[in-house]
Amino acid sequence: MQKINSLVGSQFHAQSLYRSLYRWLLVVLMTGTMFTTTVQAETATSETGTSVDALDAAPAPAPQDIINYRQYSPVYASSGQPAREQFERIKAAGFERVIYIAFSHYDRAISDEDKLVKGLGMRYLHIPVDFDNPQIDEFETFAAYLQAAPNKKTLLHCQVNYRASVFSFLYRVIYDGVPVAEAKEDMNSVWQPDAVWRDFIFAVLQEHDVSPACEVCDWTPPAPMTSH
Repeated sequence: MQKINSLVGSQFHAQSLYRSLYRWLLVVLMTGTMFTTTVQAETATSETGTSVDALDAAPAPAPQDIINYRQYSPVYASSGQPAREQFERIKAAGFERVIYIAFSHYDRAISDEDKLVKGLGMRYLHIPVDFDNPQIDEFETFAAYLQAAPNKKTLLHCQVNYRASVFSFLYRVIYDGVPVAEAKEDMNSVWQPDAVWRDFIFAVLQEHDVSPACEVCDWTPPAPMTSH
């Protein structure tokens, strides 16, 4: 009996040894495979500056030829009216939402823009803002929509990026913490707001306890202009 127990014990010990060796070999093989894959990926990245996955996932370049297009962050831009064919490129650039804040009767406007945008798989919101009488609640509606999903890539547009650049200035200052001077410089690269829009800016900022003042800020409106 002792011999049998000794034999069984030896066999069990041998089996345990084999299992341990097998597990060790698996670990070595898996580690070697992972190391090789990592080295190959790092080599590809170091040679090209971009990983293969990043190349596959990278969206197409943003359509910079849209009227007064401005890219403020990786997930937010504003512009004038895109042409019908440019919306496919907007989608290809990774945009998930389009917001339009002008009227639909303008010559450059697209009457079925809502259907066009949604047909491409993007979300759409229309807030008709009167150029001569913008309202605080219209900005708040826009801001609430962005705040509901702030990481969704969004294009805000009007006709020539006058309304949109002001809304962008306000949103970036109030919600993104961008300094007034920096946000105003971006807005002024499109236009210098007239008295109506200057006063609108001041009113919205006051609602949020933000001062429009800065050392380099000149809020003097230009000569009167026609609606856009």
